[in-house]
Parts: sequence; structure tokens; C-alpha cells
Amino acid sequence: MHNQQTSQKILFNSNIAPSHILKALHNFPHAIYLQNNGKPVIAFLADEYFILIDRQLTHCIKSGPLSYTEHQVSHLPSFKNSNISNHPNHGFQGGVMGFISYDYGALQQIPLPQKNQPSLFLGHFSTYLAWSEAGWVLNSAAEQLDETESLLVSAMQNLYEMPSFSLTAPCVARWSKKQYASAFQHVQEYIKAGDCYQINLTQEFIAPATGCLLDTAEQFWQLTDAPYAGYLRVDDFELLSCSPELFIDFEIARKVVTKPIKGTMPRFSDPVLDEQSKSALQRSQKDQAENVMIVDLLRNDLSVYAETGSVKTPKLFNIESFNQVHHMVSEVTATLKKEVNPFEMLLSALPGGSITGAPKIRAMQIINELEEAPRGAYCGSMGYFNHDGTGSWNILIRSIQKYQNEVSLWAGGGITIASDCDAEYQECFDKVSAMLDLLNTWHKPI
Repeated sequence: MHNQQTSQKILFNSNIAPSHILKALHNFPHAIYLQNNGKPVIAFLADEYFILIDRQLTHCIKSGPLSYTEHQVSHLPSFKNSNISNHPNHGFQGGVMGFISYDYGALQQIPLPQKNQPSLFLGHFSTYLAWSEAGWVLNSAAEQLDETESLLVSAMQNLYEMPSFSLTAPCVARWSKKQYASAFQHVQEYIKAGDCYQINLTQEFIAPATGCLLDTAEQFWQLTDAPYAGYLRVDDFELLSCSPELFIDFEIARKVVTKPIKGTMPRFSDPVLDEQSKSALQRSQKDQAENVMIVDLLRNDLSVYAETGSVKTPKLFNIESFNQVHHMVSEVTATLKKEVNPFEMLLSALPGGSITGAPKIRAMQIINELEEAPRGAYCGSMGYFNHDGTGSWNILIRSIQKYQNEVSLWAGGGITIASDCDAEYQECFDKVSAMLDLLNTWHKPI
């Protein structure tokens, strides 16, 4: 993957919604949007990309304005950073963008089935729109700027009529409460036997669907107001992220930051009840114990790649409030060793410890046994790397996957010896019920 000289041009008004631009790009082979913690960016027409489906990796190289040649390959290339930056990361500035599924990350360490859909998409992008107060700025290779502008303007003026999104049946939990309780009890038995300390047990909500999931995006983003939201489409696969959770920020001077979320309480419209809920989370010894287990796991994960003595925990048990829930969030930082490639570190660090449990490999084995369905993109990561090694990758929680005619949404939480089954089951719904209710407004009974 390579670097290119790019040119810029303000193309669209800054108040044009990302979903409107993404809709215009629907006839393009792929598109990615990252809210990117206040630095929105939309990338499209990758110079080249890699996609993994059914364990077959394909390398696609741009051969025309909207066309690609495909070659099957055996492995991903190593993304080499041109240099490690000492300049602040101002968001995506050309480089690698995409997603890596939980299935792909876990498969590097344990055998497990893959969900029937793309499990990895990584593209090298020199063509993208970056939001600024002055407008959406088109960045493109200098020699392609005029052609790219023409394609975009034409697409915005002649919006492709996408099939309207709808559910042909309500989105419902694949498990009954009894089935959840059975899985919960198995986790407790594994903990008592000494196999693990914590398991992130999640359940899937599924529905048959038609049309384009993008129809729902703007309402979901407004509902959750999440800093690491995003959207990805390639062929007939769509991934809509409303994630509040950072996996890893790769900052200047080889600094890395991870912010695990462990501990959740619901929000209330009544300010007194809401403050009581927040205070209960802040004081919860159970949630603090759960949080510190994952902090320890991530400190250990980072120490493999970090300079000796550089792993720190500047924030522990902070409470961050989102539209639907309060979360307990900690922060771990480190400085990467000079010989560590940030891209390779990301691939080997996935999946994130906050959505597996501890110890990590045994936790993933137990998850694979108990959840009875592959997670797909859920609990994987979506994000980007610039050429200089800076970048940002989320944890794909509060995320909806659509492949062909099936929609999938997941929720769960960390189970420890102190966990209560009813409370953990309810926590799933605290996290996902607002999204589930909104999704089900697209169910049109015949």
C-alpha cells in the first residue's frame, strides 16, 4: 500500500448530512463513513482493497473510474508507515480504512466458524471527503481530482433510487430468557472451575429485511450520539455502527490509548432518577471489579508491544454518559516499541479484551461454545490509519449488520462470579432496547 500526492477542493455545503452523501454513492463499489470523534470523513473508490469472505482473501485493484480487477491472495500485506508522526492527528488524511470482524480477530488465536458475510475489508484510500465548517472537502490524487469531482457531482444530482429499507418480521432475540439463563449458568460453572474470571456473554437479535440499511442511519446516529459511529457498505453487505467505545487511538510519537467500557446503568428522563443511576454505577463494587479485570487484561496486552515502564492507567472508573446509558470507562496508555508496526499490532491485539473476557483465549473458546452463532463484525473494529502511523479504531458494539436479507444486532455484558442473571439479562436490553425499538419501526405488517 502506497502514498500519493493529493489535491483538495471544497465540494459540498457543510450542512449536508453524511447519509445523503452515502446515498449518492450507492452505485459506487463501496463507501465508508466514520464520525471519528468529531472529525467526520467519507472514503470511497479505494486505490486498492482487500476483502475476506468465507476465508477467501481477495485483492482488488482500481482499473477504471468505478471498476476493479480481482486477484485471490493468501495473506494481507504489511502496511508500512512512511514515518511515525510528531504532528497531532487531525483525523483521516489518506491511508488505510475499513473494518475487521470479531470472527477474523478471534480466528487468529482459536478455531471458530465465520459468519456468512464479509469478515474483513481494508482499503487504501487517497479519495475521501473530510468535513469542515467551510464544507465537505474533496481530497483526491491530483491527476484524478477533476474526474472524481465530476463523478461525485453527478451522483449527488442524480440520486440513485435505493430499495427502501423494511423488516419483513420484527427484530427479536434469538434466545429466550431461559436460554440466556442456561448460558449464564454455564459461565458461572466455568468461573468456579477456574477456567476464567470474566466472560463477555452476548446475545443476537435477528430479523429478515429488504432494502438498504443506510435508510436508518441518520435516525440511529441521532438516537445514540456516539463518538465512534460509522457506516460501511461493500457489495450487498452493510455495517452501521453507533459505537461509544474506542479500541485504540494511535497518537503521535508512538503513543497508544485504549478506553475499555465495563459497567452500564440506564439513563432516565427524570434528572433525579438519572443522577441516582449514575451514582449507583460510580459506587458499584461489582462493576469496578469487572472494569479493573479488563484494565489489567489490556495492560498486559499492551505490554507486549510497549516500551518497558510506559504502560499507564491515567483514568480509572470514569463515568461517561450517553443518550441511553451511563458507562464506566477507564483509560490505558502506552508507548510502542520502535520496532512495532502499528497496523500489525492492531491485527494481533484484536478482538479487544473488553468484549472477550479474561483470560482472553479461554474466554473466546467459551464464547464460541455458548453463544451458538458467530458474531461477525459485532465486537470487531472499524477505523483508519494514516500513512504516518496515527489512526483510530473503535469497538463495534451497538452495531447493526445486514447481509443479503438478514439483519443482525447484538448486546451483552461481562459476567463475573458476582453477576446476577436477571440484572445481566436486563443490561442487554438497557444497551439495545432503544435501537431495537427504532429498528422495529421499519417493520411494516402486511
